[in-house]
Amino acid sequence: MRPASISRSTKETRIDVSLDLDGTGVCGVDTGIGFFDHMLEQIARHGLIDLKVKVAGDLHVDGHHTVEDTGIVIGEALARALGDKKGILRYGEACIPLDESLSRVVLDLSGRPGLFFDCRFTAPMIGGLDSQLVREFFQGLVNHCGMTLHIDNLKGENAHHQAESIFKAFARALRTAASFDARALDVVPSTKGAL
Repeated sequence: MRPASISRSTKETRIDVSLDLDGTGVCGVDTGIGFFDHMLEQIARHGLIDLKVKVAGDLHVDGHHTVEDTGIVIGEALARALGDKKGILRYGEACIPLDESLSRVVLDLSGRPGLFFDCRFTAPMIGGLDSQLVREFFQGLVNHCGMTLHIDNLKGENAHHQAESIFKAFARALRTAASFDARALDVVPSTKGAL
């Protein structure tokens, strides 16, 4: 089992995250933003990650700090759960449709943070979530996990579908990358010998 728990408290947010990379998709999230909760549930369910997230954020300002800081804490928890990364596949990719929307996510658990995000959302708000904050969530996550992440929404007319196909594709790509290769359980997947 690869569990991790992280808490972070600032003047803007108080966040508690616990996860297990080798879970079954059990999820309990409460960020105060319903649509964002729905997206985090996609990561848990389709990534087979047990995930608990509790956020108290300054939503009277807007959702920015809540969403970005949640990405930061989930990224830290993923890094801790991955440990030395021995035996993992390291790379993952998924191309996931949701009705008319199609998103591709490719990632590398490289230790090097980089986000390359291409999605032109068709609406500024998705429920209570500012669509610009989808990128901010992933930026916080990659910076603190040490992940190279390419996200491309290839097609989409409905912003809800665009976002959901992105989160589902991310979950499936992460599930693959974090999986173990039975032939190399004691090997870090890098010619450098470290990630």
